[in-house]
Amino acid sequence: MTDIRLSVASYSFHKLLESGKQDMFKYITDCKELGCAQLDPWNETLAPIFQGDEALRLKKDYQKASLSTAEVAYLKQVKAAAEKVGLPFGCICVDSAHIYEQDPVDRQVNRAVAYRWLEAAQLLEASQVRIDSGGPEELTEDVLKVIVEGYRDVITRAQEKNLEVIIENHWGPSRHPQQLLRILAAVKGLGLLFDSGNWAPGTQVKGWELTSKFARAVHIKARPTDEQGKPPEVYLPIVIRLLVQAGYRGTWGVESVPKEGDEFIHLKWVFGIITQTLNTL
Repeated sequence: MTDIRLSVASYSFHKLLESGKQDMFKYITDCKELGCAQLDPWNETLAPIFQGDEALRLKKDYQKASLSTAEVAYLKQVKAAAEKVGLPFGCICVDSAHIYEQDPVDRQVNRAVAYRWLEAAQLLEASQVRIDSGGPEELTEDVLKVIVEGYRDVITRAQEKNLEVIIENHWGPSRHPQQLLRILAAVKGLGLLFDSGNWAPGTQVKGWELTSKFARAVHIKARPTDEQGKPPEVYLPIVIRLLVQAGYRGTWGVESVPKEGDEFIHLKWVFGIITQTLNTL
């Protein structure tokens, strides 16, 4: 397969971020050196914006759903740094802006955070924003109703900014294949960030098979073994082939999460598995 496009979900470098050895600007230059096709930052990597979210959440001041002048200035610096190395922004993965919360006030606070990230994504000229569904493991009709209404609101705002909203099989009901399909079927315009690893126990292969055709972006995740005890070099080619057979032709994003060891070495190893597999198709 020609034109293999690779990217790094910046959560792959969360240990470096926590240690102070990487920030958003270092992530950009690291991605360039790794030969990435685009930038896929996790919202905590864009630290000043994430910190603004936390301040909003602490005060529960959901009326202030816009970015400050200082935050806009920071994002312009980030955009300039990305343009300098010639990398566009792809998917921004936003934690803590999920749709469902039982408490209506908490729900409104999360919505305000989501609005802020739509604004940030527009300034960065990103193409996608990942916002989780939230909610309990069991997707009841009442929970689904809240999730659907929330996504419809966020998607309407996103489309005005030329952004696609995507859900990830991440936590809560979304990591159960059938429940994820219910959400996708109920929300027009909602795409899927297909994560190869975030499935409920016993549902991984079923999740791959049922949802690969809906993938609008992917996170290829390499854990020590899969549920059958197979190592990544055995099970990752299986999921990659399924995605290709289902018609996926987008960027191959990697969310590399080694429990120990060098994050760069692990990441390059996963890049190698993806490239080798795609070159056999």
